[in-house]
Amino acid sequence: MQRKTLGKSGLEVSAFCLGSMTWGTQNTVDEAHSQIERALAAGINFIDTAEMYPVNPISAETIGRTERIIGLWLDHGLRRHEVVLATKHSGEGMMHARNGAPISAATIREAVEGSLRRLRTDYIDLYQFHWPNRGSYMFRKNWNFDPSGQLLIDTQAHMEEALAALQAEVQRGTIRAFGLSNESAWGLTRWAQVARAQGGPQVAAIQNEYSLLCRLFDTDLAEASLQEDVPLLAFSPLAAGLLTGKYQDGAVPDGSRMSLVADLGGRRTDRAFAAVAGYLEIAAKHGLDPAQMALAWCAGRPFMGSVIFGATSMAQLERALGAADLVLAPEVLQEIDAVHRAHPMPF
Repeated sequence: MQRKTLGKSGLEVSAFCLGSMTWGTQNTVDEAHSQIERALAAGINFIDTAEMYPVNPISAETIGRTERIIGLWLDHGLRRHEVVLATKHSGEGMMHARNGAPISAATIREAVEGSLRRLRTDYIDLYQFHWPNRGSYMFRKNWNFDPSGQLLIDTQAHMEEALAALQAEVQRGTIRAFGLSNESAWGLTRWAQVARAQGGPQVAAIQNEYSLLCRLFDTDLAEASLQEDVPLLAFSPLAAGLLTGKYQDGAVPDGSRMSLVADLGGRRTDRAFAAVAGYLEIAAKHGLDPAQMALAWCAGRPFMGSVIFGATSMAQLERALGAADLVLAPEVLQEIDAVHRAHPMPF
């Protein structure tokens, strides 16, 4: 499997990344460990998690469970060298983590220590901020996003403090690189500027939602990503399963994400189903599996670092792995562009 270097971090990761957010709710410990083993055998060396996982639902009883499951697999470091491990600081509003305290020098050290304990490791390869302190337009908040209440002086002070705290962790050896998540183009460039100015860790990657149905990254963020050398780690590349086609015509399979979260986090709209129908037609016309087509399309984008996918069954995992060597023909890419123009923002 192809590997790429994340920015200036020196971290070399596989083109596909194994997501873990269902481990501990929809998946058992044994199932999670089997997924890791299979992914590694297929050439994946990258696992993404977060201190708040698992989801569906997020609760005080389950928070941190996914990191613990990964820690059990790591077996006190005996297999640590086989994986690049990414996790996240939850940030403001996650009441089950530090009573919802925002990202700060005080919470960074505490959050890093908690993740290290649960993961049973001495270091985290990529430490990410799950949400910006100042807010985000991700997860359908773009429709009424209003940044007019932000104060540059506050943001600047926060970034300087946070980067100093991250640099202290780098020097301690607890983290190797720093990443963003759910960030904007302005936020990405500002973090990069502050890091250069004060010598903190450079931004290695940005983890945002990206799929055939969610292409907010394609303009300003794509430009910022390429110019600042901060590649995208795409989450929800199958749009919570919509792009597999399994929810068409009103279907809600047992145990699926839609059976647990009816609106799929705001993705379930009539326009989304119409767009999916267009992509399914392309896949059928060219004899492609629609999920593999969607994943391969993401992987081929010029700003892509790694495509994060999750699976709740080994069958789903095998299906996703089938995209690893898939290169889409020019005519397929042209037809995908045509469907995108017809259905540009379906949710």
